[in-house]
Amino acid sequence: MSVKAYPRKLDVKNGRVELCHGSGGRAMAQLISGLFHQAFGNEWLARCNDQSAFDVSAGRMVMTTDGYVVTPLFFPGGNIGSLAVHGTINDLAMSGGRPLYLSASFIIEEGFRFLDLKTIADSMGAAARGAGIYIIAGDTKVVERGKADGLFISVAGIGLVADGLDLSADKVRVGDRVLVSGSLGDHGVAIMSKRQNVAFQTEIVSDSAALHNLVAVMIAAGGGGIRVMRDPTRGGLAAALNEIAHQSDLGFHLQESTIPVKPAVAATCELLGLEPIHVANEGKLVAIVAPGSADAVLAAMKAHPLATDAADIGEAVADDHKFVQMTTGFGGRRVVDWLWGEQLPRIC
Repeated sequence: MSVKAYPRKLDVKNGRVELCHGSGGRAMAQLISGLFHQAFGNEWLARCNDQSAFDVSAGRMVMTTDGYVVTPLFFPGGNIGSLAVHGTINDLAMSGGRPLYLSASFIIEEGFRFLDLKTIADSMGAAARGAGIYIIAGDTKVVERGKADGLFISVAGIGLVADGLDLSADKVRVGDRVLVSGSLGDHGVAIMSKRQNVAFQTEIVSDSAALHNLVAVMIAAGGGGIRVMRDPTRGGLAAALNEIAHQSDLGFHLQESTIPVKPAVAATCELLGLEPIHVANEGKLVAIVAPGSADAVLAAMKAHPLATDAADIGEAVADDHKFVQMTTGFGGRRVVDWLWGEQLPRIC
């Protein structure tokens, strides 16, 4: 975000984004300095270069990138901005790494309200600061009306993984336990209820949160006993476990009765013809853990404020078909199909 400050201020309260705000001229400089720099302000952005250089300590680097296109942009518990920061941090954290820095790229539709853009940018800055990391580089583009559904955000992240820590699905073994950090489906149901105008006695709020501190606690408790971790976002728990099953050449058996789901989420999913295990989460993780470490890791999770409802929900099993199967409350067993989630609307 290379920019020179200009004295004229944006009319944040009443103004809207115009094509000139992406043209590279004075209007774009005013947008960046008057909105993004104020929201993300840190020593790297203050240098006003086209990139940011930074020092790192010993360890292995980990990098991720993701695009965020959620509809609606604002939902109970957050918005596309906080979601973009949390989601990118969590992708880094699933490696066991410590997130360090983010970059953010914005594709903004002409006519988008400055006030909404400021709210989103401020939430991104607050989410990053709350996680102890920084947004140190970025880019802004403006497209014509009807070309961007309001706002798209792409975020890349860099972190560090300690030497000797290597979480990977191919390390999963028969008998390993499946741990989840809390109730499933909160984020997806919060999004869908907003879209469908479904009202609740108690509002369902997105679980969007940064999980790196929870991961650090788990690593400290379980060390080499943790095989792999995933954040079950798009496609939910079903997609995450099916991916691990295919990567490990194993299967999983789950106990439906042990999977934490809030009553309001379960009721909404039933109303909409969905299953919570297919619905997106943005503040939960699933970990496959060696049997000898599972109790210690689960206890550490439950002691953390983001995982008080953590649970052991099943185990890895030998299965040539690489199926994820779930024992239901009636004693039956069915295969959890990961392709079913493709029927869901865009919710992450």
